[in-house]
Amino acid sequence: MGSLWHGFADMGAVTADGPFIVTRGRGTRVYDDSGREYIDATAGLWFANIGHGRTEVADAVARQLSTLAHYSNFGDVASEITVELAERIAAIAPVPGSKVLFTSGGSDSVESAVKLARRYWVEQGAPDKTIVVGRSRAYHGMHVAGTSLAGIDANGEGYGELMSDTETVAWDDAKSLLGLVERIGADRIAAFIAEPILGAGGVYPPPEGYLREVREICRDHDVLFIADEVVTGFGRIGAREWFASSRFGLDPDMMTTAKGLTSGYVPMGALVVAPRVAAPFFAGGTWWRHGYTYGGHAAAAAAALVNLDIIEREGLLETASRLESDLAAAFAPLAELSQVGEVRTGLGAVTAVQLADPSKGAAAVTKLREHGVSGRVAGQGALQISPAFIMTADEVGELADRVAKAVREL
Repeated sequence: MGSLWHGFADMGAVTADGPFIVTRGRGTRVYDDSGREYIDATAGLWFANIGHGRTEVADAVARQLSTLAHYSNFGDVASEITVELAERIAAIAPVPGSKVLFTSGGSDSVESAVKLARRYWVEQGAPDKTIVVGRSRAYHGMHVAGTSLAGIDANGEGYGELMSDTETVAWDDAKSLLGLVERIGADRIAAFIAEPILGAGGVYPPPEGYLREVREICRDHDVLFIADEVVTGFGRIGAREWFASSRFGLDPDMMTTAKGLTSGYVPMGALVVAPRVAAPFFAGGTWWRHGYTYGGHAAAAAAALVNLDIIEREGLLETASRLESDLAAAFAPLAELSQVGEVRTGLGAVTAVQLADPSKGAAAVTKLREHGVSGRVAGQGALQISPAFIMTADEVGELADRVAKAVREL
């Protein structure tokens, strides 16, 4: 039991106290190794959109594994099911005619987007456009590019400079981006990357009009706009939309995705590239020397296709939209508790209960478990609420009641 190195963990504490072992899941619930049931407040890690235990997905993966587990997509090779998935994603993409590069997860997708942004400008005869701009409080995975662009200082500590030519602007002020462009020059800036809702940084929805304003700044100054929809993509944004980019009319030059693509049943991500950016590489004679061994994994593609089928067949885009209001109604009253600083809710199937004392985050997670809730802390002491789309209004109320009881005991 002592050999596993957990991500984002104080391993000394984990070793001393022992891990929280989850053995199975069903619907909106998970169960520990003693058989105790918990409401899954976070859908795993933002991903179990269709809920746990969907044997339909498992059966599809098993069939694909027994037919063709995977084959490289390098060169002119592709598996039939991977081609099918690419067409399916392109059909719902915010920008018509988009191309799809498959990855193994969100961090891969971000890394790919940053590399492609720089390479695109070389093809456009503007090799000095190398700077990529991120935001404070942002999280873009933990590869080199994502770590360098993140606005969570602790995630970059102890590594030195992993990637040069990055800048950070305020997460909530479009004028901060405009000021940077005017100060260093648009002829040096390759791209701006933004999460429509800041996720791991604390679950912060964008200020009214912010996303459209930064999109216009990028358009006006010929800076590529990358929408990081690893969290918000495939329905979590609400409004019956597949993507936040569609909800807010962002027309991104690139869009990073993962998590909800397969609902976490198999690791998979995708970079969705608008025709403008893809064009130089589809004209013939130009290679983008980039890709992943398991990009477009055939079994993962099978899981993704069934996941999308379930979302469409069961109307889960509508359900996620209903969760937007259900979560707001159930959790907004928690803001009255003395232990709560604020509740951030009302946009998408996400909510954050911000603790007045962020140092009590770990204690809060323990209290949640005592009350039958599996949860986690995002940012500085924010309890992340991002349930599966199948969660009913009654379950949302039950979850809010349990969270309130846990918080009162801090």
